[in-house]
Amino acid sequence: MKQRQETRAPPPKATGFKSPSFYDLFEDYDLIVASFATQYGIRLQIEDDMDFREFAQLLTGLNGDTPLGNVVRIRSETDPKRIKDFSPAERLIRDRWREKHAKAPSLAVQKSNAAALVGAFKQIARNN
Repeated sequence: MKQRQETRAPPPKATGFKSPSFYDLFEDYDLIVASFATQYGIRLQIEDDMDFREFAQLLTGLNGDTPLGNVVRIRSETDPKRIKDFSPAERLIRDRWREKHAKAPSLAVQKSNAAALVGAFKQIARNN
């Protein structure tokens, strides 16, 4: 295995802003492999000389004309007009992602809902 020397400066530190991610390294592995082959001509199964930093940089550079890019486009769409025009297969891709990655209600919302439910049960008990 060849040694590579890194001559570039390290990337700037994160500023605390976290953009939403619309892919998962494990769940979307096959799409990533296909996308590297499509865009870069790299077959990840036989590539033995790529470190994770290079992999991450190339992954970030994948465009929308790759299998992963197309799926990310579908998952991340927010325009109701475009979503309305999705095919059934595109809707399924988007709906599955949204269901899997739906945010749980905050603790404050959960407590508020529980208090409302208790109040409703008390009201029912008083009326019976």
